[in-house]
Amino acid sequence: MSGWRKACVISLINNKVSLTLAMKVLSVNVGLPRKVLFNGQNVTTAIFKDPVKGPIMLRKLNLDGDKQADLTVHGGVDKAVYSYPAEHYDYWRKQLLDVDFIWGMFGENFTTEGLMEDAVNVGDEFQIGSAKLVATQPRMPCYKLGVRFGRMDVVRRFLASGRPGIYFKVLTEGRVQVGDNIKIIKKDKNNVTVKDIVHLYVNKDRADNIETMRRAMKIMALPDGWKSEFQKILNDQTN
Repeated sequence: MSGWRKACVISLINNKVSLTLAMKVLSVNVGLPRKVLFNGQNVTTAIFKDPVKGPIMLRKLNLDGDKQADLTVHGGVDKAVYSYPAEHYDYWRKQLLDVDFIWGMFGENFTTEGLMEDAVNVGDEFQIGSAKLVATQPRMPCYKLGVRFGRMDVVRRFLASGRPGIYFKVLTEGRVQVGDNIKIIKKDKNNVTVKDIVHLYVNKDRADNIETMRRAMKIMALPDGWKSEFQKILNDQTN
């Protein structure tokens, strides 16, 4: 899996030639809730995903054949589908030498190439296959990630790594499959990246984050929970 080729395309923007990394889907992964034994307890989770071949429908709440176990914290329209960059896998192989990595290891629905958290703004709109999506937020890991890896330290290390992956809301249902190009339709003008949201969360007490938080709160696609969190921080900073 480590030998993928990074294809680049040349585009003409405002009469200037720019070089951009082509974005595409390397794997589509789905899974249903299952009971697993972890630390002597039965845990119900859908974080175990398996790659699928051929076109599959992406609907408002999930891909066909995919569901979430705990709908109080997972799933919903703002977390309908989760992507994780294949580029991060090499980092994790070096961090976790005893783990046999396969696509979907992080519970992602799309293992992607070229779709990075520091380049995608919350609110950016994309087309994958015949579906249209909007980036909504980073993934904040819960203990289920530790269940997947069989070790709870992964949860802390995942957050600290700054490699959260991206959640999407489905704007238009459609068919998706391995090899689909990921096309940018619209860039959000507030210019707050998915990685910025993680930075704001981890460094919430820093005064120099105020301007970024204010811009984040203007993003229509950012879920209300994040906006409430940032508003609380802003209130504390100004009082």
